[in-house]
Amino acid sequence: MTGQSLKRIKAVAAKEFIQIKRDVRSLALAIAIPIFMLLIFGYGLSLDIDHVRTLIWNQDASSQVTRDFLLNFKNSKYFKIVGYTDNYGDITRKIDRGQIMLALVIPKDFSQYIESGKIAPLQLIVDGSDANTATIALGYVRSVVSKYNVDLLTEAFASHGLNPVKGVNAHPRVWFNMGLISTWFIIPGVIAMIIMIISALLISVTIAREWERGTMEQLISTPVKRRELIIGKFIPYFIIAFFDLTVGVLMAIFLFHVPFRGSYFLLIILSSLFLTGALSQGILISVNSKTQLMASQLASITTLIPTMLLSGFIYPIFNMPKFVQGITYFIPARYYITVSRDLFLKGNGIATLWDEALFLLLFALIMFTLAIKKFKKKVA
Repeated sequence: MTGQSLKRIKAVAAKEFIQIKRDVRSLALAIAIPIFMLLIFGYGLSLDIDHVRTLIWNQDASSQVTRDFLLNFKNSKYFKIVGYTDNYGDITRKIDRGQIMLALVIPKDFSQYIESGKIAPLQLIVDGSDANTATIALGYVRSVVSKYNVDLLTEAFASHGLNPVKGVNAHPRVWFNMGLISTWFIIPGVIAMIIMIISALLISVTIAREWERGTMEQLISTPVKRRELIIGKFIPYFIIAFFDLTVGVLMAIFLFHVPFRGSYFLLIILSSLFLTGALSQGILISVNSKTQLMASQLASITTLIPTMLLSGFIYPIFNMPKFVQGITYFIPARYYITVSRDLFLKGNGIATLWDEALFLLLFALIMFTLAIKKFKKKVA
């Protein structure tokens, strides 16, 4: 690249910076949207299901045995006892209105079954409209009931002077996220999503706007080569996107207290590759659309949906159908999310992230090359 070429790139970049400064609204959105998304996802999205709203119909209320049993639910953080009832109609009405997720119905002879050593029935009525939450809530109930059964067996053995069988006592050791805090899992993924969406959307809409306003013809009529034009337009948005990345990382560490255990240098290198690919994809979108509306729609479809659903951001890839798992190999965010989470939580280095680094490099090279080739110096 010659000195004249560098001058032309610098001139295009300077022109782009001036346009960005004039378009205060787009610049503000480019900075505000990432912060807003981090706050929304960080505080609004949680994979932890606590305080399941529970209604109780205790038909054996006079028994101390029953009250002791219900105490296990009251003392659990996973259940929130919202009230008591004495009929199925009330249960049905509150489930229909979404006021409760779970109802416990204890029969009138519950304590008699327990005291006589028989299996006591317990009816659970669950709102299954949210299958995931319902499954987890049932798991919580089974856990409480299992613990209660173990306590009963222990008391029964002790009353006869016997030592109960010790069985298995699992000692879980959770690595990287001892508190199983879902925010630590979500925020690194949000950073990847922000970079992908903002990068592609901002540059694609901006270039498409130039096609609409006719200012692109002025650039095309100059001696600037298409490669120089692409690089010159690329630089300002790379800086903006990298600023968004920096803000996201700082918010993750200092606001959401997500630990960063990896190499900042490796984060910068791999993030730069991902940014290059995402921005180049945005240029490709603008070339194929030529209008702001179409550019924004294409950018949203090709970045937001795949990143949200097929990258492992929320839904584990191994739990997807096999053919969908195959599709995820072509989703760049899949690899960067792995990089982000590994650097934040695991502290892994390039030896572990080699595959992801190679794909991000290929993604950047392929997209940048295609962007240059597709960006023809003519008005379509």
